[in-house]
Parts: sequence; C-alpha cells; structure tokens
Amino acid sequence: MKKFPLLIGIALCAFSVSARAFETLAKNALLMDADTGHILFEKNADIPMPPASMSKLMTEYIIFDALKNNKITLDTEFITSENAWRKGGAKSGSSTMFLNIDERVKVRDLLRGIIVQSGNDACIVVAENMAGTEEAFAELMTEKAQKIGLKTATFKNATGLPDDKHLMSAKDLAKLAKILINEFPEYYPIYSEKEFTHNGIKQGNRNPLLYTMPGADGLKTGHTNQAGYGLTASAKAPDGRRLIMVINGLDSMKDRSEESKKLMNWGMLGFENKTLVQENHFIEEIPVWLGTAKTVKAITKDGYTATFSKGRSEMPKMTVVYDTPIQAPIQKGQKIGVLKIDTNGNTTHDIDLIAADTIEKVGYFGKIKHIVLSLFQ
Repeated sequence: MKKFPLLIGIALCAFSVSARAFETLAKNALLMDADTGHILFEKNADIPMPPASMSKLMTEYIIFDALKNNKITLDTEFITSENAWRKGGAKSGSSTMFLNIDERVKVRDLLRGIIVQSGNDACIVVAENMAGTEEAFAELMTEKAQKIGLKTATFKNATGLPDDKHLMSAKDLAKLAKILINEFPEYYPIYSEKEFTHNGIKQGNRNPLLYTMPGADGLKTGHTNQAGYGLTASAKAPDGRRLIMVINGLDSMKDRSEESKKLMNWGMLGFENKTLVQENHFIEEIPVWLGTAKTVKAITKDGYTATFSKGRSEMPKMTVVYDTPIQAPIQKGQKIGVLKIDTNGNTTHDIDLIAADTIEKVGYFGKIKHIVLSLFQ
C-alpha cells in the first residue's frame, strides 16, 4: 500500500486537549461527547467500581430490549412477590416504589418506578417475573452487558445494592447510557420526568441536573455507603452537542450536584464539534490498470466529525492510502483505499475510500495497446 499526504484547507482546534486543566472531587469520572464518542475527560474511568443504583440502567436495558422484541408490552402486568416487598419495599429502608404484596403492576409503571423513583422493589419484581429469580436475572444482565461491549460489568442483583462482585466502570456506564439513548429513543423521555406518583405517593427524580441545567434530560443517580454518591447524566449543549457524564465516589448529594454541573458546563463551554470530511466527498483520482478509464474517482464512504477544544487552531494530518495502479475491473462502491485522519498525533480514524464509478476491464486488443503504451511512458 502506498501513502499520499492529503492537504485539506480546514483550520481546526487541537483534538481533545483542553486549554485549561480540570479537577473533580469524584473518585471516578468520565465525560464523553455522545455524537463523536470522543472522551473529553476521564479519571479512573476504566476501573471497576460499585455503581449502586446506576446499575439499574442495565435493568432498564433488559426491559427495553424485551419491549423491542415483543416479549412483553407496556401493558404487561407483573406480580409483586413478598420477597420483592421485603427486600425493596417500604420497610426495607432503601429507595422504593412502595409496592404492596401481590400487587399487579404494569410495565409502564414499573419503568417509572425504576427510572424516576429508583425503586428497588420495582427492579426485583421485574427480575422475578422476567427470569424467575433475581439471581437468574442478574446473570442475564451480565450476559447482555458483555454482548453489547461492557467489558467490566458484572451484576449480582437487579438493584445495585451492595455486593463485592457487583461492579462496572465509569466508561462502561457511559457506553450503556449512549446505547439507551440511541437504541431506545421512544423510551428515553421517561428519564427527564421529574416526578412519579404510585399508590398515592409522589416522589421526585433524584437527578440534580434536571432542575439546574437547561438541556439535561437523564439518566440515573446512585448511592450506597460503599459506592458514595454517583450520577450518570446526559445533557444537550446550546450548540446541539450531546454530552454523557459519569461521576462516582462523592461524599454527599451536595458534592454530586456541584461536581456534575461543573463537569458538564466545562464540557459544554470548552469544546466544539467539527466535520472534517463529508460522506461521498471526492478525495482524488486513482490510476487504473487495464481499465476502460485511466483513473477512478475515490470518494469517502462515510463522513467524520471530531470533537476539539476551543481556542487553538491546528491542521489535522490526512493521508490517502491505496495500491496504485488499481487493477480493473472496479465496481462502483468497491473499497479502493483508506483515508487516515490523524488529529493529535496518537488518535487516528480511518475512513474507507470507495469507487465513484464502475470501470470495466479492457478487451484483448485494448490490453495489448495498454501494455505497449505503458512501455513508452
């Protein structure tokens, strides 16, 4: 493969490098641009940690997935067992939906009981009705998590209550949040609901950003003595960018509220997204060997947008890589090379280059003519 530098006249900012350092009291933290997937800030983000009720996001994923695959409906009713009532109900001393023994509850209400009220009883009801036992449901959670790329996630219950082996990283929580937002948009508005009433008891959403930050619309708080105070959150910046944030290990609700707002604001104000290459963008003509045309137009299969910090201008390095000449025949849409985009010296993104047109192979006499002409070039 041969490499050819490509100069594209776009002045851009330095990728994922802030003009000022950021510090947080959180033991674990991550801030990600949801649209580009670029990490803007991280602190101990790959270390498995007790996620507390933030692990309910995985419980919710199982429910959404079952709804998507028509295994249940929003009107499906689940029965509340005595076990669910004792472990997660009013007398448990934990966050609860205040379900009663033998109460039949629709999935649409259980979702709000989990998302808005963080009800442990609601989680156990879902687990027992969908998998037989909470233990079996936790195994399903772990299995599904691995399938969707959450490498550090291990679940031992459906609630996030303390267990030394119930762990996941901040990075995996951010990945899970992004999946929930992108794959289940019809249910995502539930995360922005500020209150829910069940059995005559109204409870407010614990996510502090819903009340203090315009654009905040999810996702889930968490707290146990072991984990400290945590939050997996998402918000849209004024310029339309969506950010996903995870913080954990804070000492108080006040710290959680202040640190989450501070980190989100830092990401909204300090960064911007730039489109480097459009889809189907012409890059250059590539020579063709034994074709009905001497060259073929190479265009980008996909576009590419990157996140940059504000205040510094740099030119990204772009390199076209392909074999030359390309042997005919060539089909329209066939991969014929790669555009490598180097944004900061160690972050490279590859975009496939495809043929804009079909180039047929020349016949016998055309082949002889082509070879003869090449001898005099």
